[in-house]
Amino acid sequence: MTDEELYNELAYYTLSHPDPSFIHQHVVDAYAAQHASEKTKSIQLVFALVGLYLYVDKGFTGKQVQKAHMQLAKRRKNWEQPPFPDCEGAITIRDVLAAPAGRQRDLIIREWCISVWNAWSKERDQIAILVKNELGIG
Repeated sequence: MTDEELYNELAYYTLSHPDPSFIHQHVVDAYAAQHASEKTKSIQLVFALVGLYLYVDKGFTGKQVQKAHMQLAKRRKNWEQPPFPDCEGAITIRDVLAAPAGRQRDLIIREWCISVWNAWSKERDQIAILVKNELGIG
């Protein structure tokens, strides 16, 4: 299976997830940041990095991240593409789907997000500044 097919399978799992925190948003952000390329729209990548920052560093739920994305979309239309990292992170979508559905998979989704966010660590300060300036979250 391709990573895109795996993403669709994982999206089905997370969209049907009973947890009200909306874990799906974290999957969207981790996948987008891990699979970013020159073809990726800057808004998609910046929003993914903002989502990972808010989740990993600030403890936001998926619903809270989604609301932050909506606020950002209203405030600004142009986003600068950050430079790509040297690595994509140690955990991949394949690792996530290899974990049994339920608590184990949910935990590895968080580990995946941390892994991807760590891969983008050079952008942490810039994303934190953007979030503070645009959303007032410090």
